[in-house]
Amino acid sequence: MPDVLIYADTVRSPELRHEVPLGIADPFLYIERNGTRHLAVSSLEAPRLQGLGFEVHALEEFGLDELRRSGKSWLEIDDELTLRAVSGIGVTKAVVPGTFPVMLADKLRAAGVELTPDHNFFNDRRRVKNAAELAGIRRAQAAAEAGMAAACDLLHRAEPNVGKALKVDGEPLTSERIRIAISQAFVQHNASCEDFVVSHGPQSAIGHHMGEGPIEAGEPIVIDLWPRDNESACCADMTRTFVVGDIPDEVAEWHRLCKQALERALDDLRPGMTAKSVYEGTCEIFEAAGYPTQRTKREGETLEDGFFHSLGHGIGLDVHELPVLGMVGHEELLAGEVYAVEPGLYRAGFGGCRLEDLAVITDNGAEKLTSFPYDLTP
Repeated sequence: MPDVLIYADTVRSPELRHEVPLGIADPFLYIERNGTRHLAVSSLEAPRLQGLGFEVHALEEFGLDELRRSGKSWLEIDDELTLRAVSGIGVTKAVVPGTFPVMLADKLRAAGVELTPDHNFFNDRRRVKNAAELAGIRRAQAAAEAGMAAACDLLHRAEPNVGKALKVDGEPLTSERIRIAISQAFVQHNASCEDFVVSHGPQSAIGHHMGEGPIEAGEPIVIDLWPRDNESACCADMTRTFVVGDIPDEVAEWHRLCKQALERALDDLRPGMTAKSVYEGTCEIFEAAGYPTQRTKREGETLEDGFFHSLGHGIGLDVHELPVLGMVGHEELLAGEVYAVEPGLYRAGFGGCRLEDLAVITDNGAEKLTSFPYDLTP
């Protein structure tokens, strides 16, 4: 195995959070060399990291006190400490994430350290989830379902306001109001999410339109949630589509086809299948019903209708991880990976329908992690 260098924090770097399962907001140095995992950290963090299988180096070991008296800025001191730690631990050649800081890389290379950025190396390390990550994904999924239940409660209690607009408890029902209820449910499940989709009507035809404004009876409402478990930093991802009142025939047909596609995809998830082949099963269903997909569109065309996105993606410490269940999904699925599967159908200017579940690949198939019902009527 090559030596490994990561310089980041565990809040924004999934590569580092995979190795160090604690939330640390300030960047620090991680080194793998000859089977030993080293951390060069401040005295604020060192006690938390003892006993976790790392060789923990306090920054004083690399001359922090001397550098504090040097008159240099903290940024200069931090870079110098990193250079000294890399040299002291004996690293002369290492693989780094593609997100490795450019200025620091320049200084290390100038000091004779050979660095090789490699996205695939770090993606492959994270594809199969460890036990703690899988437990975190399950907790995040529980938070997602609690958020969806909170949204359903408001939609279920909705009644006509003015025209087709809806109200609950005498107040207008809006995307913003539903979003607040969902966020409160996340907090109660020790999860969080900066933003998520509560779109309706024509907004729901735009895949990641976050949604805004008053909700009306008879229009599709797409709710797509991706909360992060606060303990593990692992994510879930789920989507449901609802209609309050009379369901348009077109939306009912979309929903039927999306559920059929979802069920087929979940059946197809198993070790050895390629990510692309799972996606193609969904395309076959939608194309047979007369809807365009990425496979059938003209070269260079931007689809606005039909099934215009991929079928899904890996998930873990990032919401969107490789492999992609889509045209570029050439990788074979592995036992222990977790996928979000999200078939959808849309018509620009009118609306859309999307259903999304999580599943973990097992030795012989896949275990669905999502238990929320699919009903169009909330």
